[in-house]
Amino acid sequence: MQLSASLSFDIEQTDLVRRGQRAYVRRKMPDRLRAAIAGVGFIGPVHLRAARLAGAEIVGISGADPDRTRAAAAALGVARVFDSSEALAVDPGVDVIHICTPNHLHADLARRALVAGKHVVCEKPLATSAADATALVDLAERAGLVSAVPFVYRFHPVVREARARIAAGTTGAIHLIHGCYLQDWLASPDDYNWRVDSALGGPSRAFADLGSHWCDLVEFVTGHRIARLTARAITAYAERLAGHAEAFQRAAGERAPVRVTGEDAVTMMFETDAGAAGTLVISQISPGRKNRLWLEIDATSESLAFDQESPEQLWLGARDRQEIVVRDPARLSASAARYATLPAGHAQGYSDAFNAFVADAYAAIRSGEPPDGLPTFHDGLRAARITEAVLASARSRAWEEVPR
Repeated sequence: MQLSASLSFDIEQTDLVRRGQRAYVRRKMPDRLRAAIAGVGFIGPVHLRAARLAGAEIVGISGADPDRTRAAAAALGVARVFDSSEALAVDPGVDVIHICTPNHLHADLARRALVAGKHVVCEKPLATSAADATALVDLAERAGLVSAVPFVYRFHPVVREARARIAAGTTGAIHLIHGCYLQDWLASPDDYNWRVDSALGGPSRAFADLGSHWCDLVEFVTGHRIARLTARAITAYAERLAGHAEAFQRAAGERAPVRVTGEDAVTMMFETDAGAAGTLVISQISPGRKNRLWLEIDATSESLAFDQESPEQLWLGARDRQEIVVRDPARLSASAARYATLPAGHAQGYSDAFNAFVADAYAAIRSGEPPDGLPTFHDGLRAARITEAVLASARSRAWEEVPR
């Protein structure tokens, strides 16, 4: 599917707010934003709960299976089930749509919503090609609409603390960046999900799903950009037994063998535009690893390490000391303390980071001014470009430049 970057649509021209490359049209919004959720798998209800916490009215939901969608609506307390996600995307009673469908639908639904004047929160990948992601960035900018992608690991308070320390120069010059993002939910050839089907998930699976998060976090925290890379892709199983399964669940029902074309794991070396070198391992086939996003940054004065499965802590290391910075509002920088919504010792985690992301996206809709660090369609495009460079390198077995 190729999108057109020159589609025409009506844009209210008054009260335009510009922030660097970002431009949002400040439209009059109802006192309570009206949100709709396309997709009712694992991540759809996460979006829905976060939208409610941010003060939105949930107008309705949509899904591919009518029975499952109606059951989800009943369980989630949603009155309306749209006939299709396409109808949801353009409904005049919706202010912001959350796209949580299989990947191949993301770009088209986002385009429809933007043309209809809706703000959009779209799951990654924003699109299954950089060309389509570029068209969506252009469309969103011309419309002046908020367009966000949930790279939610940015919203852990200790991640913001790491970013603040690097920006302040506390760490010194960065030399090495290394880490991994490991899961095990596709570790067996019996494991299956729609993401395995490249027609639904896109040309990349493990890297587009996991590597995009890790690379976004690295670039956000360090301020570096991955400039060039070399990668190897691993497909552990040439065939899998297809069957219906939500993410992180075992497939059930009638099963049939299908050929696998997407990668189960990726290893990567990279260099940044600021002279650092790095390594990364991405895997959906690492038994016992449930959601281990781990990142270490080694600089001249200190090293920093973050483990997403222990999100309350930031490890600091120097020649003469090692220290654990805990998520304590009294000890964090102002930019990090803003996201520490509970006192120290009252654990925050993934849901809190997700809720903070949606709250910031809605704040941008209401005010016209994006909060610092809100991931947008620009960041979704960046992820698509890195993913395409990884796939190209895996094919060529050579270093590839990453377009800025």
